[in-house]
Formats: sequence, structure tokens, C-alpha cells
Amino acid sequence: MLPLLGAAAGVIHVSSPASRVAPPPVRSAVRLAIVETPPPAGFVWADLDDGAAATPAASAPAASAPAASAPAASAPAASAPAASAPAASAPASAADSAPASISPIGTPFSVGPPGPTWSGPTGTSFLPEETVVRAEDGNPIEKAKLAKDATAAFNDVYTFAAAVRAGEMDWEDVEKMDMNTRLKWVGLVHRDKRTPGRFMMRLRLPNGVTNADSFRFYADSVEPHGPDLGVIDITTRQNIQLRGVQLEQADEIIDGLHARGQTSFHSALDNVRNMVGSPLAGIDCLEMVDTRPFCEALNDLITLNQETGERGNPVWSNMPRKFNVAVSGSRDDFAHTHINDIGFQPCVHATSGEVGFNIVLGGYMSTKRVAESVDMDLWMPADVATAVELTTAILRVFRDEGDRKDRQKGRLMWLIIDEMRSYGRGLEAKCDVQQPRPTEPFERAAAPGTAYLGVHPQPQEGLKRVGIHVPVGRLSVAEARAIADLADKYVPDGEIRLTVEQNVILPNVKEEDVPALLAEPALHGDSRLRVSPGNIVGNLVSCTGAQFCGLAMIETKNNAEAIAKEVQQRVDVSRDVRIHWTGCPNSCGQVQAADIGLMGGPAKKADPETGKLKAVPGVKVFLGGTIGEHGELQLEAEPEGIPIEDLVPHLVETVVERFGGEVRPEFAGEHDAWREEQARVKAEAAAAAAAKAAKKAAAAAAKKAEAEAAAAAAA
Repeated sequence: MLPLLGAAAGVIHVSSPASRVAPPPVRSAVRLAIVETPPPAGFVWADLDDGAAATPAASAPAASAPAASAPAASAPAASAPAASAPAASAPASAADSAPASISPIGTPFSVGPPGPTWSGPTGTSFLPEETVVRAEDGNPIEKAKLAKDATAAFNDVYTFAAAVRAGEMDWEDVEKMDMNTRLKWVGLVHRDKRTPGRFMMRLRLPNGVTNADSFRFYADSVEPHGPDLGVIDITTRQNIQLRGVQLEQADEIIDGLHARGQTSFHSALDNVRNMVGSPLAGIDCLEMVDTRPFCEALNDLITLNQETGERGNPVWSNMPRKFNVAVSGSRDDFAHTHINDIGFQPCVHATSGEVGFNIVLGGYMSTKRVAESVDMDLWMPADVATAVELTTAILRVFRDEGDRKDRQKGRLMWLIIDEMRSYGRGLEAKCDVQQPRPTEPFERAAAPGTAYLGVHPQPQEGLKRVGIHVPVGRLSVAEARAIADLADKYVPDGEIRLTVEQNVILPNVKEEDVPALLAEPALHGDSRLRVSPGNIVGNLVSCTGAQFCGLAMIETKNNAEAIAKEVQQRVDVSRDVRIHWTGCPNSCGQVQAADIGLMGGPAKKADPETGKLKAVPGVKVFLGGTIGEHGELQLEAEPEGIPIEDLVPHLVETVVERFGGEVRPEFAGEHDAWREEQARVKAEAAAAAAAKAAKKAAAAAAKKAEAEAAAAAAA
């Protein structure tokens, strides 16, 4: 546990409001870390004792080794080497006439030469001695990281790939812990249960920014594996996952990514994951902060070896669990900061009027616990260097103090809770003021989901952004190439943005080109891609599901797409209805944040032959999660699971009852019959339950009477 710093050390204590009886004031582990690390200029703590703002005193850094800091935002990153295959150039009308007022996209990351050239300290070498001792007594993953450092994967992936290509070994010859665990540090996730010998390769695309050339590269990488295995998924962290990848091609994909200023390093298992930002960064008419430079700098902090300029950073290579960071650019909170370990929420300082960030910590979803982030009542200026320093301070504490015994309690929220509970005080009592938060309610003409899709204005005159729906984020090779073609034809530099709702945005489209774009065959006919997909289909989110994920209890993507289409066909609704699917309690599909969340699990249904209830594939239903400003999670599921085969009418009824939908006339009779059947089943169930209760009560009464008679006879 971190030592407490008293007033003598310059700590400004935060106490509860006067109406509460407060124990001695303390600070959480996270706040201690910020105090122990020299604080960036501009930090403001709210002092609840007298309402004044104060700046904590700094003392010497506590970390055993300095964390790598990201390059200053003002200094341009070194250009990446030219891609091996040149991108198709956009028409002169799109590229040459782009107004200078467009916010620049992030420059390519500085990268080292291709190949296994990484060398240097291990991730373990950055851990304090007491952390290593805890890891030695930790869970199997911790022991594996000590036995062979995860940074070995930066070189091993090249060695393994070359050996398999040369016929010197097979993928099955790779040591199991390397195959299933350590290779995740280069983004390779072995799908041993569903597709043995195949990997999902997860990339890192800070702020979800990529381009047409990269989209074609993704398609080329998975095409050899056929339409069933070789697909591309857009994730709920604005990222790309390549499916069907084989070990012998992994090094070539990594080199191709690095040549394009992208990487897959540090993207899975115990790593800081992709930096989520606003997909409308620089093109949102209501933007407060452009999130791109923040996400790019934070990505460099995690992945870039500052000594060598290569991807693969040992400083953050031995974390106790995964860690998520989100930077929001407007009060819409498109980045969903409330479900991230660190969330930067733009806000105006209460007294100075300066735009900065409010900091929230600890949001996450898992099988053990789902938690919204906690407001730390900390305002900081919207400065990239400050954000990097703050993130570094928090990551140090998480890396050095996080639980390495129980992986279900390894996330940041558990560290905060344990520290607070040790002193008998809740974190909320220390964060009551929340003074940076806006006091007036905020409304936008459309909900965040709709604000992505379709044609929308940009602050730059004469330009539009066009959001394209990708059902459940799943792209075939042909669909990925079609999007690349559209970006090359209509977008300067072929830029493509990804959203946390698993969709695509084409930014900076000239207004006069919009009709031609909307008429493109790729958005019509048999194509799954649409600009106006409808209020239900267009707000669909899904995890990977049982097709590829060994943890999933149900198939999600195919079910989600088919069922959403059928529900939308049967019911008319004027507002967006966000339906999220997840295959297991890990909630990668973020069902607790959805209007309607569907989590895979067993349901019961009567056997048509025997009449007995039996377990069938089904879903638990979560209703009422919200996103955007003041988003809230729905943590409790409805009491009864629903079989997947019976889900359509249940969803239709939910849309009608909760979201103002109306059953279309051609389906009204069928749905009314379903309602009558549901009422009959419920009545029968209630009657059966009442009969069972009456029988139980009668038996109890008879037993009591028998006992009383026996007692009377004995007397």
C-alpha cells in the first residue's frame, strides 16, 4: 500500500461536506501518485474544506524508473517510411482544393526499421522490488511474465514466422505460453478453441484515424484465408481486428503496419489499449477540444521506445491488467469516458472560463464487476504534455500497486476501492464538488448514434462528413476495398475515421460531391453498407461472438444483424434505439451502456414433445443504459432470460413500450396474437405458482396440525 502523505508533506486534504461526519482525511492511491510525481502546471484540486482551489505540493518521484514521455505536441513526429504499395491518389478536385482551415490529421508515427531489432531492458526491470515479489506469488499470467518477459515477443514473432515459413517448425511447436499469451504483446490473439493455428491480430489506431491505403492493406492481409475466416472487424475502441491471420505471415503484416505509421504492439492482454477519441475531431461544429493530438501522444507514450524510436516499449510492458483511456472532444462524450480507466472530459473552468478537462477514473466492464468511472474532481488544461504527465502518474501507480493475484480484481477501480476501504471512507466523499462539470442541461438535435451516420455539416465551409453504417462492424474483403475506393475518390488523403459504434466516417467531403458519393453502387443494392440504415439497424453493436471467441456462449454478430433487420421491418420508431449484443459477461459489446443490452446466457423453453423446460441459447436483457454527457450504466438484468429464437417479438414489444414505436399494420395481427399467447403463458405460470404455493402451505398446515395433535396426546 502506498504511504499516506500528511499535511507536513504539503498534501491538501479533501474532506466531506460539513453535514457529514468524516474520518481523518486521506487520499486515494491514484491521488497519492500524482502528489508524489511532480505535478504538471495547471492542476487544480478542489478543497472541500473551504471551497478554495489549491495546488498540491510536489515531492520527489516515487517510481523506480522514469516513464517515457511522449513527444511534445508542437513537434512534428518523424515521417514513417513510404508504404511498400503506394496508395491510390485522390482526384485533384478532392485533394488539391482542400481548405487550409481543415484540422490536420496526425502525422505518421516515428518508427524503427522493419525486423527483429528491438533490444533493451525488460518490462520486469521497471517494476519495484516489492511488485516483483507480489508477482512471484501471483496468478499464472504473472508468473509467466516473470519466467520470460513479454517484451521477448517483439523479437519472437519474427523468429517464429520465419521458422514456420521455412518449414523448420509448425505453429504447434511454439511453446504454449508464447502462443497463447506472450504473442498478445504484438497483437496476436490465438483463437485455439474456435480456429486452432489462426490468430486475431488487433491493431492500434489512436482516435480511430486510418486511410484508404491501410484499408486495402487490411483486406490484402486477410484475403488468403477465405470469406469465412478472412474478415475485418471494427471494434468498440475505434480499432481494427484482422481475423484468420497465420503465424507465418505475422511479421510481414507487422512490417506493413509500421511502414504505414501503425502498429499492433501493446494491443492485447495486460496492456494499455487503443486510445479512443472523438471520431469527429476537427470536424465537429460543437467541438471543444480536438482529441487527435492527445490520442497520438498517449499512444506514443505507451508503444514508442524513446531510446530506439521503435515500437515496443518496456516501460509499460508489465501491467497487472489491461487499461483503457478515452479522450472526449465535446459534451456529447462520443468516446464514452464513463467506461474507461482514465477519461478526459472537456469542460470549462468554473472561474477562469478556460476550456480544459475533467478527469474521471476507474470505469470498466468485466465478469466480476461493472463500474462507471468516478469523478476525481480534478480540472486540468487542455494541454497534451499535461495529459501525458497525468496519465504517466496514474499508470505508474497502477503498474506498481495493482493486484497481481486475482485477475478479476486487477483493474484500476479495484485499486481505488481497496485504498479507500482501508481507511473506511468512500471515494465519493472526496469528490463531491465536481465543480468543473457544467450545471446547465445539454441537448443536441440528434443522439450521438445518429450524429455519426448520414451527411452532416462541418465547421469548414463547403465540407461535409458522411457516416457509413457497417453492420456489427464486420467487413468482408470486398467491403473494405469498397470503402477504400470511396475514401480515395471523395476524401483528401483518403482519410477514414472509425467510431466506437463500429461504423465509418468519411470526413472533409466537398459539398458538391455529396450527391455523387450517395449514389455510389457500394452503398446500394445488395451491399450491406448504408448511409441511412434505419433507427434500429443503424445503432447495432456486437462483440465477436462464438464464431471466433471461445468465451462467448452464443453467436452474436450474425444473430444481431438478422434479428435487428426483422425488428426494424416490423416496428416503426422515430428515435434511435441502441441494441448491443455481447456473448458473455465480459461485456465486450458494452450491453450495460445500451438502450437494450443483450448478454449471451442460457434461457429456458418448454420442449415441444415432453413439455418440460430445457436450457436453450438465450440472452439476458439489460434496459436503460445511457451514453453522452452524464451517461449511466444499467447494471441489473431483467429477471428472465429470453431464447434467441423467440427474441424478435420481445424486442418489438420493448421498442413499442419503452421507445414509442408502433407495430406496422401488416404485422399488427401477428403481434397481437403473440401478446395474447404471452398473457396466457404468464397466467398459466402464475396459476401453477399459486397452486404450488397452496400445496406447500397445506402441507405445512397439516404438519403443524399433526405436531399439535401429538403434543396434545402426550399431555
